[in-house]
Amino acid sequence: MNTSATSSRPPVLFLSHGAPPLVDSALWVDQLTRLGADLPRPTAILVISAHWEAAPLTIGSTDVSTPLTYDFWGFPERYYRTTYDSPGAPELAARVAAMMPDGEPIAHDPNRRLDHGAYVPLTVMYPDADIPVLQISLPTLDPERLLALGRRLAPLRDEGVLIIGSGFTTHGLPYLTDRTPDAVPPGWSAEFDDWAHGCFDRGDVESLLDFRRKAPGMPYAHPTIEHFSPLFVSLGASGDPEQPAGQPIDGFWMGLAKRSLVLN
Repeated sequence: MNTSATSSRPPVLFLSHGAPPLVDSALWVDQLTRLGADLPRPTAILVISAHWEAAPLTIGSTDVSTPLTYDFWGFPERYYRTTYDSPGAPELAARVAAMMPDGEPIAHDPNRRLDHGAYVPLTVMYPDADIPVLQISLPTLDPERLLALGRRLAPLRDEGVLIIGSGFTTHGLPYLTDRTPDAVPPGWSAEFDDWAHGCFDRGDVESLLDFRRKAPGMPYAHPTIEHFSPLFVSLGASGDPEQPAGQPIDGFWMGLAKRSLVLN
């Protein structure tokens, strides 16, 4: 991996990645395609997804022959046939491990590659699968610790690495009564999204860190919090968590807020 600084330093993203059927949404595909086209081409991609919680911090497979992780159930067979044979990223894996504090344990899982929180948006943004991709686990759900993890990873951006936190701005699946793609968002989803929109505009990190107590729509918007947690890695990796965030994707899918962020 080239560790020299690059003039094409990528921003950091937080993506509401959605379930596999989001690739059937022409609007989402168009939004994500345009977002990818506006970014400088990364040297590699590092993804932290809501769908992989493992402590200590675990580094995924760098072997392209490792199968994708189809971590969803009850969908049509075609979604389980998706492939994304991006190159492995062993040099990036070594860099990530070296950036962790001395004495902090690091694990490796050679049997786990990319889950749908990683590969679904990448099939849209980088369909040629020609950029090395590495996934690491969420080692905790504590927002402050994730913010600190993001800060440790931030120097990778100077090497051209695109860091993506992949989750969902609202994810109250148990409380959805209409699961059609164009469903009217429930009040709790709309209220949380509007609150988050304002926080992102103002760079109100203090409120975001305390979202479980301060956000309207809780706990329905996030009955479990793993889908909001990757946001804090992204905020930390931005270098300035209090900056106003670009919000190129908004709106709802199946009543869930798909607001996504660009942090420079």
